[in-house]
Amino acid sequence: MSDKSNSSVSNIYQLEGRVPVSRAIPFGLQHILAMFVANISPIIIVAGASGVSGKQLAMLIQSAMLIAGIGTLIQLFPLWRIGSGLPIVMGISFTFVSIMCYIGTNYGYGTIMGAVLIGGLIEGCLGLFAKYWMKIISPIVSASVVTAIGFSLLSVGSTSFGGGSGSENFGSVENWILGTITLLCCILFNIFAKSYWKQLSVLFGLVVGYLVAIPLGLVDFSSLAGTSVIALPHLMPFKMEFHLNAIISVALIFLVSATETIGDTQALANSGLNRSATTKEISGSLACDGFISSLSSLFGCMPITSFSQNVGLVAMTKVVNRFTIATGALIMILAGIFPIFGAVLATLPDAVLGGCTIMMFGTIVVSGLQMIGKCGYSQRNITIVALSLSIGIGFTQVPELFSVFPKIIETVFAENCVAVVFLVAVILNLILPQNMEAFEEKKAANEQ
Repeated sequence: MSDKSNSSVSNIYQLEGRVPVSRAIPFGLQHILAMFVANISPIIIVAGASGVSGKQLAMLIQSAMLIAGIGTLIQLFPLWRIGSGLPIVMGISFTFVSIMCYIGTNYGYGTIMGAVLIGGLIEGCLGLFAKYWMKIISPIVSASVVTAIGFSLLSVGSTSFGGGSGSENFGSVENWILGTITLLCCILFNIFAKSYWKQLSVLFGLVVGYLVAIPLGLVDFSSLAGTSVIALPHLMPFKMEFHLNAIISVALIFLVSATETIGDTQALANSGLNRSATTKEISGSLACDGFISSLSSLFGCMPITSFSQNVGLVAMTKVVNRFTIATGALIMILAGIFPIFGAVLATLPDAVLGGCTIMMFGTIVVSGLQMIGKCGYSQRNITIVALSLSIGIGFTQVPELFSVFPKIIETVFAENCVAVVFLVAVILNLILPQNMEAFEEKKAANEQ
């Protein structure tokens, strides 16, 4: 890393290099605010379904921030072959929510932790040996997956814009006003701000939206009452239990999560660094996802994976500096050690977050389309993209289609378009002729 004499704010657009701490912190904070609510929401949902007490839930949220911060630092600055070295931000994925609610309801929260421990080790080992199987994931497969990730997130942004899933005032006038003001602030700041300040448009929108939300009565400060100022995380807060059915189910979802991580890594390298991700980077990214998730289970927390929200932020701002993103990781660690800090961040209204993320998620879609363009519009590529996206996105919008399959297949694929797109794209990539135009010409010549 560069010394202080070479410290420059212009380095935010470079992977390496030092940025003045006072300038790096706002960009790091922007990344954390963009994912904070989405990071703790899965825990709240699964803990509620599993009968976890309020006191235990507060402890799990604390652990989530701490482990997400540690995981982000390892992604930025790899340990051995664990970590990508790319500006990937880690957090708790919604991908696991459905299956873990089912396991928690039927077996208890301890069984979830046992399954996460084993599933994480499986994905971690899979990542270490990625060079032996990554050949089946061609650039057009990656491009299809990245596009699918972008489309899958559009509904997430829209739900936040309306006030958040399950909100009593979902789609209310107040949420429309709040989301619109936030979105307009992001756009206007990006248009009129000068130089690198433009890249803080999301942070500006979040701050203005938050300040507007307070007089509208949309910020709930009641959660701050009784929150500890400082607390250390608890190791093994739940007794782990191991059930084969739960382990198999969670391991399958880890494979689905791995496809998203591959897409996130490819999208980040493509949109932020204008190049394809290397096999080593993808391998390290997957290994970090898996092993950090296993570590997470030891603190009673759900799997920690790469966050697509932050990939969208990188695509939008082009801020890729590792030192800068590391300041965000340190903020997450502080939120884990000082629960009151995390509790304040958690008061950010969903509508404010939705106003900021609409454009970010759309940027991921555009990144995927750009990747498809770089692969070329051959008949083979068009077939892979068209079929994988139409089946993956189309079928999962009608989840009843999967009701004829065993429950575990339905759980994994019915509402996860990224998994279906990945599976269809890989199969087509393996069976379609490499040069379909020549194949068609040869077939026509033989028929004559």
